[in-house]
Amino acid sequence: MLVLGIDVGTQGARALACDAAGNVLAEAEQPFPLTTNPKLPEGWFEQDPEDWWNATEQVLRAVVCQLGDKKLDPVAIQGISVTSTSGTVCAVRKDGRPLGLAIMYNDRRAETEAEEINRVGADLARKLGYRFAASFALPKILWLQRHEPKRFYNAAHFISPTDFILGRLTGGYAETDYTNALKTGYDLIEKRWPEFVGRDLQIPEGQLPRVVPPGTWIGSLARNGETGLPGGVKVLAGMTDGCASQVATGAVGLNQWNSTLGTTLVIKGVTREIIRDPSGRVYCHRHPDGYWLPGGASNTGGECIARTFEPTKLDSLGSTALRLAPTNVIAYPLVKTGERFPFAHPKAEGFLIGDAIDEATLFTAYLEGVGYVERLAYHVLENFGAEVSNEIHVAGGANKAAAWLQIRADVLQKTLLVPTHSGAAMGAAIIAAGGTIHKGIVPAARAMVRIVTRVEPRRERKAAYDERYNRFCTELRGRGYI
Repeated sequence: MLVLGIDVGTQGARALACDAAGNVLAEAEQPFPLTTNPKLPEGWFEQDPEDWWNATEQVLRAVVCQLGDKKLDPVAIQGISVTSTSGTVCAVRKDGRPLGLAIMYNDRRAETEAEEINRVGADLARKLGYRFAASFALPKILWLQRHEPKRFYNAAHFISPTDFILGRLTGGYAETDYTNALKTGYDLIEKRWPEFVGRDLQIPEGQLPRVVPPGTWIGSLARNGETGLPGGVKVLAGMTDGCASQVATGAVGLNQWNSTLGTTLVIKGVTREIIRDPSGRVYCHRHPDGYWLPGGASNTGGECIARTFEPTKLDSLGSTALRLAPTNVIAYPLVKTGERFPFAHPKAEGFLIGDAIDEATLFTAYLEGVGYVERLAYHVLENFGAEVSNEIHVAGGANKAAAWLQIRADVLQKTLLVPTHSGAAMGAAIIAAGGTIHKGIVPAARAMVRIVTRVEPRRERKAAYDERYNRFCTELRGRGYI
């Protein structure tokens, strides 16, 4: 028995097929254009949903071919699920044809609408513990109503990229899941669309999808010769890419936590109670089993390494970093202006305290600096009442850097758990398995996620990193960031 996971990212689509134990048997990737119109105003980002689907068809065909090469029949696929970006809005007709380009999650055109929604939807924001931002879907829908009324009123549904791909697979576009519904303003406590959306914003509830738990069977695969997949396979509601990536690491049980470190640092976990953060640093998705999935995303992460150091030098710099750490340089390696987590400050800027006498020292200080941000993030979550264990499940491109894993473990003084496979496509496959082969997403993750590496903290570094972390926090306080 097999399952199939699909991830439609910002720059391409990926799909993989695996068995009930999580062994990946076929996988493929296909890029698509980052933007359809490079002449958009500053802060605007759009993509063509047809590019998503075309790339998805190609990766599905490739996966089917790979299975065939291994003498595996695609008829063995029991379920399919999908993940994609959160906050992206696609307006479609009833038959799923897009009405223009999708407004992407990082598009900032709806800042005014976001502030208006924060006023009229203040009760919901307080209840769920977050603030609406231009990155959310609901402000973008309101922007369409105000600025492109023809497209707004012709839309049968406003859906996420996850729902668009699920719709192309099943022919139905009327469902979404808890995690993708959050940024459209869905009340995750009362499990309904709040009254202010229709009453104050004049957005008909009929244009919004029916919301179901991730992993819910929402339809069967329609026969499509372009994918090579057999008809009738169960198609299950997905998750946002961040939540699916969390699932892929195995951090799905109560009080388990995941750090995903790529261009930025994203932290997610599982708590019994919802976390409410008035400053908007943390927001909570709904766990399929009724718990909560709090998380936050920093603007700091691997971008500082990518922008500063030659890729060909990273291996040698990494081996040197293990000898140099801990350095006496305190770095907050923020590349751009503004931070959102573990503190919210729109004018925050990176800093370097101390003398980075050479490139290797600067590199090591940057690795440590991201570790300090990660440690502060977990302290913030603990201050909200979250329980954080001594083990952190980790994912992201930084998992390939052994030196960075060790330095992060030293700074955090926690054990880092590295899974064999991570990434949103693997998470989508686990979600599919939870609704077919296994009895729920949590049992599926426990059966399919295997930890390949445990990175233990070097206890002899604890005192040194405690002192440097305190200096880091003191500097943040002095600058008014925390």
